[in-house]
Amino acid sequence: MAFPATRPQIDYDEDVLTLEEEQELRTLIVYNDDVNTFEHVIQTLIDVCEHEPEQAEQCTLLIHHKGKCAVKNGTYEELEPRCSAIHDRGISADIV
Repeated sequence: MAFPATRPQIDYDEDVLTLEEEQELRTLIVYNDDVNTFEHVIQTLIDVCEHEPEQAEQCTLLIHHKGKCAVKNGTYEELEPRCSAIHDRGISADIV
């Protein structure tokens, strides 16, 4: 007696797992100094960090009164060019 030829059944899972690389979020901090004007810091935050004028003004007041302010969050790769641009304008900043 001959057995009928069989093909193995393969079930394909429709779910696809996506590997997402986790990137640590950092914070860009701007520090107070006695050199730069309010207007210069405000304009820098508008130009470099894409703040709205009101947001830039609030951050600048915090920088002045508290000594520093977190002005932007993101990955190191996103923040590094902004930090460099702020330094180029003579303002002290760090990524933490």
